[in-house]
Formats: sequence, structure tokens, C-alpha cells
Amino acid sequence: MQDIHTLLATLHRPRLLMRAARIGAQDYRRTGHLPRLLGYGVLPRYGDALMRLVALEADLEEKRTTNDAAYNLIRHVDVLIAIVGEARALRAAQSGPQLV
Repeated sequence: MQDIHTLLATLHRPRLLMRAARIGAQDYRRTGHLPRLLGYGVLPRYGDALMRLVALEADLEEKRTTNDAAYNLIRHVDVLIAIVGEARALRAAQSGPQLV
């Protein structure tokens, strides 16, 4: 099994989708976005949330590439926004407090 950083590094999506996700991630709020995507209740840890989001995104990517009528572009971008936001938060949490 790959670690989360390797998994995210190998995630290649169309440039326009990723650009929209990066722009949207600037306004990402974990408490507002995650419950809508993963269900309400206790928020999972960063790594757990990322793994669940990656699984959701893989399903959406499969639908996109097979031209499935159930594909929802807005949901796909929303999940990618959450992935980018969670990855940034995980990176910040792992780097520890910044000393000035």
C-alpha cells in the first residue's frame, strides 16, 4: 500500500480540473466541506479523510473517463478541492509549528 504523499503525487488529472481545485482550495473550510462530502458526524483525521476522498475521487474519475451519464463535474471539482485542502492541512500539521 502506498503512503498518502506518494498516492497524491501520482494523482494526475486534467489541468483545468486541478486548476479549479487549487483556486477553490483557497477558501476550503474543513468543517463546512467535509461533512457534505463524507457524511455528518465526527470529522476524521487528515490522513483518514484524504483516503476516503481519494476513493470518492477515483469513482468520479472512472465515471468521467467512461463518459458515464451519472458523472457530476461539480461534485468532482468539490472532491478535488477537499483533497487539495486536506493535503495542505496535513502537510502543515506534519511540519510542526513554525518558529519566527
